[in-house]
Amino acid sequence: MSEQLKFKGTALFNGRQLLPGSMVLVLTDGGIVQDIVHESEAGEGVRELNGILSPGFVNTHCHLELSHMGGIIPEGTGLPAFLTSVMEKRGQQDTSAQASAMEKAAAAMWESGVSAVGDICNGTASLELKKDSPVYYHSFIESMGFVPGFAQQRYDYSLGILEQFKAINGPKHSCSIVPHAPYSVSETLFSLLSATPDNTPVSIHNQECEAENTLYQDKSGAFLDFYQHFNMDASAFRASGTNSLPAWLPWFKHLPVILVHNTYTTEKDIAFTREQAPNAYWCLCPQANLYIEKRMPDVPLLRSQGCTITLGTDSLASNHQLSIWQEIQTIRKYYSNIALEEILQWATLNGAMALGIAGKYGSFEKGRQPGVILIDEQESRRIL
Repeated sequence: MSEQLKFKGTALFNGRQLLPGSMVLVLTDGGIVQDIVHESEAGEGVRELNGILSPGFVNTHCHLELSHMGGIIPEGTGLPAFLTSVMEKRGQQDTSAQASAMEKAAAAMWESGVSAVGDICNGTASLELKKDSPVYYHSFIESMGFVPGFAQQRYDYSLGILEQFKAINGPKHSCSIVPHAPYSVSETLFSLLSATPDNTPVSIHNQECEAENTLYQDKSGAFLDFYQHFNMDASAFRASGTNSLPAWLPWFKHLPVILVHNTYTTEKDIAFTREQAPNAYWCLCPQANLYIEKRMPDVPLLRSQGCTITLGTDSLASNHQLSIWQEIQTIRKYYSNIALEEILQWATLNGAMALGIAGKYGSFEKGRQPGVILIDEQESRRIL
């Protein structure tokens, strides 16, 4: 019979609620949850720790392949200028430097307590790293192309990448093909993506900047200059007369969809989403929003509308570290009235639900194997 592991902290978060420090987490030596019992029933061999015990974090939005761009792009440029810098500078380092930066970033995420990641991929740079990683990765193969005439070509290119990632699918990896953002995907490409069979979940950058909404409202704003800069023909685009979200969301109403950023999402957008896509998750990456746009998402609005919130880190091009605990600390700094218990659920169980892996990750329910982390005010770190 395998040995039991027993942990007791100053409190125990089980994925949904904070339990008192008198409760003990009992696991197999392989990390599978067996029980949560009172210390009086736990017997011997309880390891006492100073901090909150929690299931491993789920980072629902990361760009691991941009890890080599740490510190390259200045803060506060706004999204169109930030995207221009990424597109112009992402290929300036050789592949070995990129691979080294990814490995370092992935190891730091794991040590800080991230057990599962929704990772954006524009190519195969992260493929090797994911083959024998302790982290669970869902690779979102991102397709983009704003010119309708190139939609099939762009879609086929992304499908080719998807097939390579599918080859490593197993207990620690899954993948799907997804749109990048409303300002970078044509209606024709949206149509192709939405018709992809067995393709779940979907992730999309949503309303990260005001220019995205103005583009759809009346075909004005900073993205027109962005298209011109890269010689993209935007003549086929027709403004919907609405914010961006209602224009594309109906393509994916039949699927679980992760809406990422949401810094310029309105109450009307949320009501539309509730009606059209009841399986929507709202992923917040506050540190990236501050880095790029110097703005926080309207967390009180999302909470008041009953949105299911998850957390992400974005990339080292737009963040100083890939730490979910630092994202939590940023939310607590700006919105101190939100209970830690609630935010921890965003970072664990909600994220696992969004990635479709709640059967193993995100909570200390019996039979789960989410990893165990220890949190204090300064840091989060993995203990199992």
